Amino acid sequence: MTAGSGVLLVLLSLSGSLRAHTEDLTSRQTCKAGFSEADYTALISQNILEGEKLLKVTFSSCLGTRGTQYETNSADFKVGADGTVFAARELQIPSEQVAFTVTAWDRQTAERWDAVVRLLVAQTMPPHSGHERGGKSAALGPSQPPSDAPMPWPQHPSARGLRRQKRDWVIPPINVPENSRGPFPQQLVRIRSDKDNDIPIRYSITGVGADQPPMEVFSIDSMSGRMYVTRPMDREQRASYHLRAHAVDMNGNKVENPIDLYIYVIDMNDNRPEFLNQVYNGSVDEGSKPGTYVMTVTANDADDSTTANGMVRYRIVTQTPQSPSQNMFTINSETGDIVTVAAGLDREKVQQYTVIVQATDMEGNLNYGLSNTATAIITVTDVNDNPPEFTTSTFAGEVPENRVETVVANLTVTDRDQPHSPNWKAVYHIISGDPSRHFSIRTDPVTNEGLVTVVKAVDYELNRAFMLTVLVSNQAPLASGTQMSFQSTAGVTISVMDVNEAPYFPSDHKLIRLEEGVPAGTVLTTFSAVDPDRFMQQAVRYSKLSDPANWLRINTTNGQVTTAAVLDRESVYTKNNVYEATFLAADNGIPPASGTGTLQIYLIDINDNAPELLPKEAQVCEKPSSNAINITAADADVDPNVGPYVFELPFVPSTARKNWTVARLNGDYAQLSLRILYLEAGVYDVPIIVTDSGNPPLSNMSIIKVKVCPCDENGDCTTIGAVAAAGLGTGAIVAILLCIVILLTMVLLFVVWMKRREKERHTKQLLIDPEDDVRDNILKYDEEGGGEEDQDYDLSQLQQPETMDHVLSKGPGVRRVDERPVGAEPQYPVRPVVPHPGDIGDFINEIMQLRLKEE
Repeated sequence: MTAGSGVLLVLLSLSGSLRAHTEDLTSRQTCKAGFSEADYTALISQNILEGEKLLKVTFSSCLGTRGTQYETNSADFKVGADGTVFAARELQIPSEQVAFTVTAWDRQTAERWDAVVRLLVAQTMPPHSGHERGGKSAALGPSQPPSDAPMPWPQHPSARGLRRQKRDWVIPPINVPENSRGPFPQQLVRIRSDKDNDIPIRYSITGVGADQPPMEVFSIDSMSGRMYVTRPMDREQRASYHLRAHAVDMNGNKVENPIDLYIYVIDMNDNRPEFLNQVYNGSVDEGSKPGTYVMTVTANDADDSTTANGMVRYRIVTQTPQSPSQNMFTINSETGDIVTVAAGLDREKVQQYTVIVQATDMEGNLNYGLSNTATAIITVTDVNDNPPEFTTSTFAGEVPENRVETVVANLTVTDRDQPHSPNWKAVYHIISGDPSRHFSIRTDPVTNEGLVTVVKAVDYELNRAFMLTVLVSNQAPLASGTQMSFQSTAGVTISVMDVNEAPYFPSDHKLIRLEEGVPAGTVLTTFSAVDPDRFMQQAVRYSKLSDPANWLRINTTNGQVTTAAVLDRESVYTKNNVYEATFLAADNGIPPASGTGTLQIYLIDINDNAPELLPKEAQVCEKPSSNAINITAADADVDPNVGPYVFELPFVPSTARKNWTVARLNGDYAQLSLRILYLEAGVYDVPIIVTDSGNPPLSNMSIIKVKVCPCDENGDCTTIGAVAAAGLGTGAIVAILLCIVILLTMVLLFVVWMKRREKERHTKQLLIDPEDDVRDNILKYDEEGGGEEDQDYDLSQLQQPETMDHVLSKGPGVRRVDERPVGAEPQYPVRPVVPHPGDIGDFINEIMQLRLKEE
């Protein structure tokens, strides 16, 4: 190469650098959203597990990726939020490649971008099975050691020995074992172009592992095309790499199109199986048949699951306890399902098993595989395979008669099932011996005992004992194949104890009817009680418990009721014509017992109450007019011993019929009015005889006070007339006037006192004499001041002196007007502010003279 060409290469390099810098500035100024590549390619195995990550697409958005979502047009693949493409389900790829479209769309702008993803199925190639071109090896086999044999650059589609899949030329993948010990860098392959015979060519690689994180995992000699791995590989971190090889001349011009290089990390068995949980908990019903599913344990191996390195197999190492057999369970070596393998699971004997499970890779080969263990705790759950049984076949108890909510017997049972479970809780049923349902049995929630309880009182005189048959069962039904035990029934004998029962009245409320007014000593009825204790010889005694009016008495031995006084229907102790009395019947048992009964006496009315005149007072005008007095009568009796009434005036005194007259309105009302043309104002007692309609009828003379008064044109009493009618004499009028004079005198005294206080207030000294008031001593002079010349004066003369000595020493006529006077001040007459007392006296005299004239 000449010096001129060297300068040219430098200039081209500088030009390229400037151009790249300019493009970088331009790209920063104008952002363009989209995928980093239009086509993405990745090599995959033929069998893909669900959720297996395949590759990652990169999308750039000017606004960030927060609002970006991905989707595909294939139901077999999905794209995560970070752009990772993974299998949506377990797949087996039948063809050599799969292509689909990944779409990114912005939720805010609704813009969409598409990219094509091609998944190539990797083919395992035997040694020396590479493509041939011109007698040169095209690639290294997976087991072939690195060599310096060049990998020719793919040429046009007509070149022999190259395979074309749709659009791209495929270079066989390069296999690199993980955990290699080096030495590093370790050569993988050599890439060369046929054009390197003509011009110098520089080689480079790009992609993840080269110029993208993780950086510099792979490197290439730019001159020879030898590609190296620089460090040990870890398949569990990254299983494959996709690189692109580039060939350019010394001026940076592209000589060949970039080719894809796929590097696969060969798995080594360097990971033990790891259980998802160190302890697994499962359960199985007791008495389960062999083959019953119990639980599943799962262990994952980070190695390649398509090779023996990642194929895990399970086995049971130990079982504790080994009862009734040391092999009660088995495990599916591939799935990890634990099932029962033997019969005889009995919770009452063994409640829990501890099983140690081992997971081994290399398909379970204990010599070469790596292992790990976990604990499976299997709980034997209870089923109702043990019916409850009574501890004895007979039980006994006793109960006093007439007692309820009393526990008379405790029934005990045994049940071997799990305590406090429905399989253990007992339920008791009385199947015979209690047709009237006097008893019930409830279960004690703690002890499971049956508590025989009296819910309906028993009577010793009717039943002295009960023989019950009780059946016991569980809340939960018995397991299939389990029969009830013969001990599930028992007999219960309950004895009834006789107690002293209280006597009772057959009719608690006995009602009798009779007329009121029967004389004392009259026999009304016999109110006797019955003693329910037929097997006891006892005497019953009677007494009064309640007799509000004390009208009755009862015979203590036979219960005969007689009157002690006259019964009155109109008494306040009678309600709705019924009088009630309560009697007590007590026996002489031990302890004594007593009962009560109520006697109701319905009193029939007789005409024993004369009518009373209503109203008692009224008023009329002194001259006959239309304002007559309506009168009626009130009678304590009831129909037919009440109205219609007869109203009449008596013959004595004679003035009653002379001055007054009574006119009948109806059966209950009449009118009282003046018979004469004029009656002097006053209060008159008018007697009136009222007679009812009873048999025999009763009469009553009643007095009505009638006020006769002068009336106005409307027929209403005037005020003076009302006073006169009220009967006020001269003495009453003088007393009223005297009270008025006393009141006026008190008012006059109050006025004099107020006048004196006002006078004292005006006689106090003033702060400034009226003649020295500043407002009356301001003189106006038409002279101007001398300016600054007038400021030569003593300001202390204008200040208030602290002592009054210099004021008192001044002669008369020399005083400052801003000083308070200290001598006596002249008194001025005060203008009266209240009326003269003589005016009030004249007013009182005028009122008294006017009153005397009216009299």
